[in-house]
Amino acid sequence: MLLAVSSPLTRLIPGLMIWTIVFFLIVFFVLRKYAFGAIQNMIDQRREHIQHAIEAADEARNEAQKLLEEHRKLIGEARGEAESILAEARKTGQAMEQRMRDETESERQRRLEETRKEIASETARALAQIRNEVADLTLEAASRVVGKTLDAKRDQELISEAIAGLDFSRLEESA
Repeated sequence: MLLAVSSPLTRLIPGLMIWTIVFFLIVFFVLRKYAFGAIQNMIDQRREHIQHAIEAADEARNEAQKLLEEHRKLIGEARGEAESILAEARKTGQAMEQRMRDETESERQRRLEETRKEIASETARALAQIRNEVADLTLEAASRVVGKTLDAKRDQELISEAIAGLDFSRLEESA
């Protein structure tokens, strides 16, 4: 304590105190008139700017939320459309596959019928050829047995009648 009393900074000097208070008040009034108003205006402007920025951020957040919900809705709709398109494509594919099967089956049946007709035609042609050859061979054999030439026209008619009476189905069964 003795040190505090002897220090020039801690000693009370009444004149210095009064002048310090007077200068303090002068500086305070000058600052209040010129500086504090400008500083307060800057602080108010900054506060308003920050308030506007917060409001703009809230609006942007709300808009972003709306856009996100709209985006999710659009994605849901797109998925629904994609699923319906896929379902339709599957239906179309199945229908085309069934149509191809039906067309293939009808083509197979048509070719089978054509083949049956060709076989029947070839069988009839072969039987006619066999009949002609049998008639020729019979005529040849009869002329050798009889030893003379027969009347070809009359004999041909007789042979045709005889062949018509023959049952060729036995030849078809044995073949």
